[in-house]
Amino acid sequence: MRIAVLEDDATQLALVSAWLKEGGHDVHAFSITRELQRFASRESVDLYILDWMLPEMSGEDFLRWLREERRDTTPAIFVTALDDEDSIVGGLAIGADDYITKPVSKRVMMSRIDAVMRRYRPRNEEDVFEVPPYHIDLVRKRVTIGEEAVELTDKEFEVAAFLFRNLGRLLSRGHLLEAVWGRNPDLATRTVDTHVSRVRSKLRLRPENGFRLAPAYNYGYRLERAEPGEADVAE
Repeated sequence: MRIAVLEDDATQLALVSAWLKEGGHDVHAFSITRELQRFASRESVDLYILDWMLPEMSGEDFLRWLREERRDTTPAIFVTALDDEDSIVGGLAIGADDYITKPVSKRVMMSRIDAVMRRYRPRNEEDVFEVPPYHIDLVRKRVTIGEEAVELTDKEFEVAAFLFRNLGRLLSRGHLLEAVWGRNPDLATRTVDTHVSRVRSKLRLRPENGFRLAPAYNYGYRLERAEPGEADVAE
C-alpha cells in the first residue's frame, strides 16, 4: 500500500516509517502538516496515519480539510497522546477510522492498519475476480471480456488490475506509478498515461461496456461505472 505518515517527532517518524517499509509498504513521511496538505492536493494514497497534536496545523485540521474540502474518503488512523474519551470520540466524529495511543507499539499499529483496510477494502483472496463483463485472472495475468481474451503486456495487466481493484477511486499518476513500477526516479508519469491509454483501448473501457476510465486534469484517473448511452470522456 501507499501510506502517508504525519508525525512531528523525527525519531517517531523514522521508526513508524521503518515499520511500514518492512511490511512492504510505500511510505511518504511528513513532519509539517502543510507539506502533507500540498502532497494530498496532487497525490492519492491508500491510508493516512496522522499525529493529532502538531504546532501549526493539527492532524484534526488536516483530516477535516481532507473530508470536507477534498471530499476524500481515504482511510485515516490518528495517533495521539490523548486518551480521554472526548478527544477520541471527536477524532472519530470528523472522519478518522481508528486511533492508536502513544507510545506506539509496532504490533498494535500493524494490526490496526490491517483491520481498517479490511473494513474499507475487503481483501479478495481469490486468484480470479469478476467485474462483469470483465474477468480478471491474477495468476495467469489475463483479462477476458465475456469469452474474449485480451492480449496485454505484464505492465498493462498490472495497471488494469490496480484500476479495477480501486474502482470508483480517483488515483493520482504518482500512485499508479508506484503501485505498478515501484519508486523509480528514471520513469516519468507520462509512462502511466501511455499504459492507461492502451488499457482503455484494449479493454474497451467505454460506457457501452458499463465503465468509463476518466482523466482528472493534472491529477490522474478514475475507473468508474457508467450507464450505457452516456457520453465517453476522452483523455
